[in-house]
Amino acid sequence: MKMKSFGRAAAILSVSSLALVACGESNTPASEGGEDESAASSDVAGTLVGGGASSQEAAMTAWTDGFTSVAPDAQVNYASVGSGGGRDGFLGGEYSFAGSDAAMSDDEWESSKEICGPDGAFHVPSYISPVAVAFNVEGIDDTLNLDANTMASIFAGEITSWDDEAIAEHNPDMELPSTPISVVHRADDSGTTENFVDYLSTASDVWDYEVSGEWPGEIAAESAQQTSGVVGLTSETDGAITYADASQIGDLNTVAVQVGEEYVEYSPEAASQAVASSSEVEGQAPNNMAFELDRRTEESGAYPIVLVSYHIFCNEYPDQETADLAVAFGEYVLSEDGQATAEAAAGNAPISDDLRDGALESLSAITVAE
Repeated sequence: MKMKSFGRAAAILSVSSLALVACGESNTPASEGGEDESAASSDVAGTLVGGGASSQEAAMTAWTDGFTSVAPDAQVNYASVGSGGGRDGFLGGEYSFAGSDAAMSDDEWESSKEICGPDGAFHVPSYISPVAVAFNVEGIDDTLNLDANTMASIFAGEITSWDDEAIAEHNPDMELPSTPISVVHRADDSGTTENFVDYLSTASDVWDYEVSGEWPGEIAAESAQQTSGVVGLTSETDGAITYADASQIGDLNTVAVQVGEEYVEYSPEAASQAVASSSEVEGQAPNNMAFELDRRTEESGAYPIVLVSYHIFCNEYPDQETADLAVAFGEYVLSEDGQATAEAAAGNAPISDDLRDGALESLSAITVAE
């Protein structure tokens, strides 16, 4: 896929004031992005059904509750089935929108034309989040420093003990136990997995496996379903290490990632700094807003294991009610209230003013099939 410069990614952490935009009655239900046509409530009605990333679960609960408060006659039902399951359900007509921590492939986008009209589906960013590398090792109670090569070797099963010299090299003042390492990965098709292995593949010299939402079958490791599953299994297993949306790791200890000459701990701000230098993917819908993330950044303070969580909508819906609900919910998620609510619930980084303007413009392209 081709890329173009992503100028909108600068100043990721700034947030502008925007309330939910009420939908009109035409076959282009969204108001023009960036214009001050906001309202405190919306008169849309009905049920919007979506599914996808389990990493969005905390934020989605906050969004659906907040949306109902401004649109009392509307509700959103969301199934946390994983990013791959969400995209499959969306393409199969089960869901009217999908939540995904990874963008659709070109083949998936081509398939989306069957249900979404000639321009297919498109992505809008819903939030930015770091992917934490989290572990549970008795005797290690502090943040652990690792570089990409050591991390990749651990998850590939090549480093098998917590006192390995490669780990000790990055943590010279830490007394490391000889506990065996137990790698825990997602069993389901996951956007979190795809983002994490993309980092291992891009930033290290030792990860030789395909970048995919499915964990490489050649690597012997423990697995669990969805974010809650890997966090739960890691919490119960001495010596375990996993990766998960940072908002859901609970009391697990985490890894600081080497970037240049420093070690950077995860934070919404550090994740946003990594996204700011990234690019936008071309080659799909004209109003698409998917990213090509810079995993090899050496910018001070940037945390490169980051995901952009998307909502995937159709450019063309079969009926006015679904189109209006999709636009209204999408605009609430992007609003100041929606972003603040998700930040409080999930600890993600709010999108920037420029990203919001672009996403609202993308939503305004939604139409109804004639």
